[in-house]
Amino acid sequence: MRTILFILQKEFIQILRNRTMLPMIIVLPFVQLLILVNAATFDMKDIDVFVADKDLSTTSRQLVDKFEASPFYNIVDRSFRVDQGYDKMLRDRAELILHIPQNFEHDLHNDGHAPVQLMINAINGNAAGLINAYSSRIISGYNRDIAVEWSQGRTAHATAPLDVVYSYWYNPEMNYKIYMVPGILVILVTIISLFLTAMNIVREKEMGTIEQINVTPIRKYQFIVGKLVPFLIIALFELAFGLFLGRIIFDVPIVGSLALLFGFTLVYLLVILGFGLFLSVISESQQQVMFVTFFFMLVFILMSGIFTPTESMPEWAEKLNVINPIAYLMKVIRMILLKGSGFADIVVEFYSLVVYAFISLTLAVWRYRKTA
Repeated sequence: MRTILFILQKEFIQILRNRTMLPMIIVLPFVQLLILVNAATFDMKDIDVFVADKDLSTTSRQLVDKFEASPFYNIVDRSFRVDQGYDKMLRDRAELILHIPQNFEHDLHNDGHAPVQLMINAINGNAAGLINAYSSRIISGYNRDIAVEWSQGRTAHATAPLDVVYSYWYNPEMNYKIYMVPGILVILVTIISLFLTAMNIVREKEMGTIEQINVTPIRKYQFIVGKLVPFLIIALFELAFGLFLGRIIFDVPIVGSLALLFGFTLVYLLVILGFGLFLSVISESQQQVMFVTFFFMLVFILMSGIFTPTESMPEWAEKLNVINPIAYLMKVIRMILLKGSGFADIVVEFYSLVVYAFISLTLAVWRYRKTA
């Protein structure tokens, strides 16, 4: 135990002497939380709309006013000609063309229905889907208002339509930042722990100090524990610091148990640290380990469910995602913080990570060769 404490003391001294390490630990999460949480959002704002109103009736103007009153839309131009809207869209000056044909009001009054055309720039499929959903919702609301207004005009005893009240559990105001902050925290904790661990032994190799350590009577398990524990403590500090910032700045709710969250994160970090140590011992240079680590991080993050739910992935990707450790913590941190889930709700993910941690640490210890 005394030997491990000496190794820990050496590691913390090296970390404190490194001028780039402390800014990475303290400044990096603060800056990334502020930038990424505000930037990484699926909310659409300032959607540029070109209006081609060929009817110019009271009814068509009311429909256009509905779009103009919405905070999501910005009407950039109006015209009788749809081809002018095509030019705007080609030059990326409009994302949506609202085409109201002639006789719109006449057909609506006499036939009870009239067509409205939406032309959406679908280069970005997600954005196009949201624009279509927003626009369809406005048109549906306008259609309902007209139906109520005309029915009241025709019958004195017209009944009011059903009033549907929506209730969103766990995020009543549909605040996307509440959903994103836990995901960004998972990425920060993973980056710090994985990169620092992966670079550690490789740096010892390049500096030549690994040979000096190998000729000492330090045992393999003492060396590995001494290498992993400092970054485990740093990663847990990152999580605590990030939760504090998320609560203060973004008012992220903490419904569940913090003890359960930190306990689950501890098991998760054993997986990541073992994986980083394994990459470190099989690499010969810092450049090599950075490329390998970046490859795995990119794949794991994109498949973790940070932006899109894992349930929307193809079946083969869902099965492959079983080996993605980030997906486990990404799911559990949101369950604990936002839903207040208990241990019984995350027991499958917990024991899956326990097995994963055993495998990754075993591989790292087995691959490390302490030679004199």
